[in-house]
Amino acid sequence: MKKRKIIKTLISSGRYETFINNILDLSQNSNSSYVCISNVHMIIEAYLDKEFSKIVNNANIATPDGMPLAKAMKILYDVNQDRVAGMDLMPDLMKRSETKGLSIFLYGSTAKVLKTITSKAKIEFPNLKLYVYSPPFRTLSEEEKDDIVTMINRYNPDFVFVALGCPKQEKWMAENKNKIHSCMLGLGGAFEVYADLKNRAPQWMQDYSLEWLYRFVQDPKRLWKRYLVTNPLFIGLLLMQFVQVRVFRHHVK
Repeated sequence: MKKRKIIKTLISSGRYETFINNILDLSQNSNSSYVCISNVHMIIEAYLDKEFSKIVNNANIATPDGMPLAKAMKILYDVNQDRVAGMDLMPDLMKRSETKGLSIFLYGSTAKVLKTITSKAKIEFPNLKLYVYSPPFRTLSEEEKDDIVTMINRYNPDFVFVALGCPKQEKWMAENKNKIHSCMLGLGGAFEVYADLKNRAPQWMQDYSLEWLYRFVQDPKRLWKRYLVTNPLFIGLLLMQFVQVRVFRHHVK
């Protein structure tokens, strides 16, 4: 899929259905791949951390998860870009996987969340092959890391959905590229939303790029720094890129 640069990060562009089809193709035609679900937080993390930027830019696909990224495509490149959010991709890929006889391994989050997802999926997608594992919430030894890779490959899943939080999950996927024989997706908070343990913003807030505000109100103690620091920085950097690309017509390298 064609990628376009937003600040320092290469984001894939295309219609929502095209993303679904390309991700399904990756699961069947690539021995090992990973997909980053990109939002403003990830863009700023990549801007501040050169090594993390390489990880995101080396992803097979980087979806525009948040409306701000979809709108940035329009502002910078005059592209009408669909939002491709992890909260939509997760159930849609589960549905397609059930239809196509594909299997999914859920890695990360808590045992409670995974149990709730499994119970809900049995009702919504009764024929879906679903495997789960919640790793210890601590630094793992190299032996433990190898054991986890071996365990996942033993199940031979078509997809590995990863929920370790950004940037940890993206680093985990990059570290295990060519080790885990599957298509890995960093879905983070989509696990809790699918499990109905966290509410998603109303549609009108999503449409007006205000989902971040809804999340902030739900969890201000954890998210205040992310949103009150990263959002203004993103707007300032995007404005600078707009002047460069659309005003002075400089090619973005």
